[in-house]
Amino acid sequence: MAKTLTPIKFKAQLYKPAEGGDWLFLRLPQDASDQLPARSEVSVEGTLNGHPFATTLQPDSEGGHWLEVEADWNFDSKVNPGETVELIVSPALVEPEPKVPDDLRQALAASPAAFATWNDTTAIARRDWITWMGQGRKAETRIIRINKMIDMLSHGKRRVCCYDRSGQASKAFCCPVPADD
Repeated sequence: MAKTLTPIKFKAQLYKPAEGGDWLFLRLPQDASDQLPARSEVSVEGTLNGHPFATTLQPDSEGGHWLEVEADWNFDSKVNPGETVELIVSPALVEPEPKVPDDLRQALAASPAAFATWNDTTAIARRDWITWMGQGRKAETRIIRINKMIDMLSHGKRRVCCYDRSGQASKAFCCPVPADD
């Protein structure tokens, strides 16, 4: 199906993750995901059971997307795992600024050249840098990536190199596994 900027309406089931806490998520139906403008992260605005929200959908490494239902979204009634919810989503008109982790903020502040390039990139490029930095499984990897990022930005590199935004080649992204209950 063709990509669209018009609202995408669909229903999806809520799940609790098998690992990782007391939160909910849903996987977009593939036909809804296919209408989004990218296979990678996509910032959207919409409603869930009529309640407005704005978030960034995550890729699932299979050409689809999933959504974490944020705890601070205010619902008139509680939403529970196993329930089917109705959603209407549209790509965000303005890309939101990503949250910059403290360790990266400190590294950027210590390098005026890197900070200047960082400020001259798009919100999407900054989100990609932050995601790439955080994909390492070990704390040492994160430190190495921050140092590489500062070096690349200091030399004017505006985008992270060789970064698979969709996760389809690297399998770097995935949808959480639902709990059995």
